This record gives sequence, C-alpha cells and structure tokens, in this order.
Amino acid sequence: MFERFTKDARAVVQGAVEHCERSGSGSVDAEHLLLALLDREGSRASFTLTALGLTTEERKQSLRQALDDARRRAGLSQSEADALAGLGIDVSEIVARVEEVHGVGAMSGDRKGGKLWSGRRTFSRGAKNVLEKSLRIAVAHHDGHIGDEHLLLALTILPGVPGEVLADHGVTHEAATRVLYGGGEAKAG
Repeated sequence: MFERFTKDARAVVQGAVEHCERSGSGSVDAEHLLLALLDREGSRASFTLTALGLTTEERKQSLRQALDDARRRAGLSQSEADALAGLGIDVSEIVARVEEVHGVGAMSGDRKGGKLWSGRRTFSRGAKNVLEKSLRIAVAHHDGHIGDEHLLLALTILPGVPGEVLADHGVTHEAATRVLYGGGEAKAG
C-alpha cells in the first residue's frame, strides 16, 4: 500500500512517527497523523485546511490543544465525555483526581519519564484504520495515488477524537470533499 503514497503522504506518516516519539507514546495514533498534517505546507491537505479556516497558527494551536485535552481524558472524545456526564460521571473530576495523585497527563498513556521504546514504532488500530480508509477513499475517487488529502478525508470520516476535533474547527468530511473535488467552490490543485 505504501508504494501508492505520494511524497506528501509519506511525509505525513514520517511526521506522525516523529510526533509519537516526541510525546513518548508507545504507538503512532490517528492523532499523530493529524498533528503531522497540520505541520505540512504546500500540499493538497494544507490547501484544504486553509480553505476551511485553519489559516492562522492560533487556529491550529486551538486544534492541537483540543487533541491534548482529549489525550488527558485518556483518549475520550468530548462527545463521549458529555455522554458520561449524562450518566452522572464527571470525566474532568476523574482526570483531576488521577492527576493529583499521579501527575499531569497520567491518563494520557504517554511514556514521558518512563523507558522509551527503541526501534520501529507500531501503529495503533486507529492509525491503521486511517491508512486503510485513505486507500478506500482514493479508490472511490478514482485517484491512482494516496495523498495527504486522502489521509485528511479519512480522519474526517472516521469516528473518534481527530474527526470530532476537526469538525469542531469547521473541517468536516463534506466540506473537505467539496474543496478537494469541487461542488461549486475552488478545487485543490
């Protein structure tokens, strides 16, 4: 599958590995792929993100903060935390208590301060789902390659924290598809 990845898509995957290593995570997650997409410039995905309002570093930082917040909640999306609140479970109170005893970020699963992994990073089920979905999206659009735009579309359509955070920042699957493939607006070149 990786032989069909464009230079930009390969750079996103490599960037995700680097984000994983910097955070001390045990495996590359879908969130790392999104962070790597935010780092890109001059690609179809970066054009799409810009066209959909992620034009300033402040907006990108807001998105990064939302990902950090979800990680502190042990990867729960805000909608999952809201659903638990409806059952009387206050996730922020649980996080606060755990962090009071074990330190900030204790529920994030990061390995900061612990033994770092050596060698190749594994990809979590969520990250693998993004890669697989990007292939399906490329095939559905009759594209002969898998680009970073396909990774972005996969992140917007799959359930979970990255898709929710993107949607909260105005980047939905429908809007991204419209920018990339037309529908009355400018297309990404």
